[in-house]
Amino acid sequence: MKPVRSLARVLMSGIFVASGVQQLRNPEQFTTQAKPVTDRITPLLEQSGGSLPSDAETLVRANGAAQLAGGLMLATGHFTRPAALLLAGSLVPTTLAGHPFWTQDDPATRTNHQVHFLKNLGLLGGLLLAAADTQGRPSLRWRAGHRIGHSRRSVQRAVRTARRETRLAVRSAAAARRLPG
Repeated sequence: MKPVRSLARVLMSGIFVASGVQQLRNPEQFTTQAKPVTDRITPLLEQSGGSLPSDAETLVRANGAAQLAGGLMLATGHFTRPAALLLAGSLVPTTLAGHPFWTQDDPATRTNHQVHFLKNLGLLGGLLLAAADTQGRPSLRWRAGHRIGHSRRSVQRAVRTARRETRLAVRSAAAARRLPG
């Protein structure tokens, strides 16, 4: 199954690497499309109190860097689950900014944007699967539950052993009291 996982990760990451490079090289091309989304995000960034960038061009560059880094991590198999989550997080604003089919009046343009919107939803589903993939190993939840069950059984064994030894000690003490002397 590992070759299939590796191939799937490489195939899925290709679009993010290419898109990330384009956004880093030429952010002006994407700034006008991103402006409606960045205008909504800017007040939230300013409320955070930090010195986070809020201009559209810098946010496009940050999104491009996230997509490039996440795509490379996913393709190489390093930190695949966090990389998939990073890409999923960057895909949402990219999709909303790049393919707002609901605002298009021309039927052909509307259909084109709707197809790309649905394609990105499919990519989002694949990224969520990649983020949940444990590569055949048990999940943390299963391992924790298994460890808790193992600990519970160990404690129950220790309690039974202590009770048995207590009964033996009580019998020995009673037998010792019956001895003459």
